[in-house]
Amino acid sequence: MICAGRRACDDTLAMIEANGGTGANLSLDFADPMAAKNVFTGQGISILVNNAGIIRRDDSVDYSEEDWDAVMDVNQKALFFTCQAFGKELIAQGDTGSIVNIASLLSFQGGIRVPAYTASKHAVAGITKILANEWAPHGITVNAIAPGYIATNNTEALRADPLRNDAILARIPAGRWGDAEDIGGTAAYLASNAAKYVTGAVLNVDGGWLAR
Repeated sequence: MICAGRRACDDTLAMIEANGGTGANLSLDFADPMAAKNVFTGQGISILVNNAGIIRRDDSVDYSEEDWDAVMDVNQKALFFTCQAFGKELIAQGDTGSIVNIASLLSFQGGIRVPAYTASKHAVAGITKILANEWAPHGITVNAIAPGYIATNNTEALRADPLRNDAILARIPAGRWGDAEDIGGTAAYLASNAAKYVTGAVLNVDGGWLAR
């Protein structure tokens, strides 16, 4: 397993090794949308999980072009071109594989004060579907997970705001913020042979949020 990002994934690798696996760090900054263009060549990698993402918050009337471009470059453009590099390598080698993109509830909803994030996550759903259409004949599945409200760095500001935190929890039937581990099982399923006939899906893992 290769963990790619701006910072070392030492905690993740430690958990992998504690469970008998092996892994390595790869320094990539997805602020450059083409950062992964040469990563897959000759590597025999068959599973790609696109988890890189950033968020910038401001009222839509005040949202800056700089923030818009930064979010779209990482969340939309880098995701597409990373998928492209991965798919191109698998197709050239005649190999099968799986892509799992991390979408969002804001692939379905509008949200507030996150216009670029909302646009980018709608785009993730669309990119997932078009690549699923094009690459299914090559044995490559392309799906996405739309996490609900998960306790991560991206949601720290929401959890620190008592009014927003309480309002969010009141709507989640499960009654809690999700953990990163809640997403892991879904990703493992979508990347496994159990999901070999599942492609083009955007699966919400949200504690029931969208059902309410």
